[in-house]
Amino acid sequence: MDSTRTRSGVGVSGSDRPRLARHVRMSFCRRRQRPILQLPETVVVLNNSGAAILELCDGRHTVAEIVAALGARYRTVPDDEVRRFLTHLAARRCVEFADG
Repeated sequence: MDSTRTRSGVGVSGSDRPRLARHVRMSFCRRRQRPILQLPETVVVLNNSGAAILELCDGRHTVAEIVAALGARYRTVPDDEVRRFLTHLAARRCVEFADG
């Protein structure tokens, strides 16, 4: 049984381990000079903080570890904003979670 799941409208736990869904790829768009998510039939242009979060979404790091890593890199990283971002991407089926 696969313990990976997507969620819609459910809060993200600090022990969840997010990763990009299998059909989603993160890359860099030279034309836009921005990081992007490539999905079937669409592209999502990311800002730098969104890209920084998703770079750590490898299925190994917990949400709490991602927040801590970003906090070490930047001055302040609001935990609730990271969770809200991941919840939004999960609702769009871009991110999957494994229980911690």
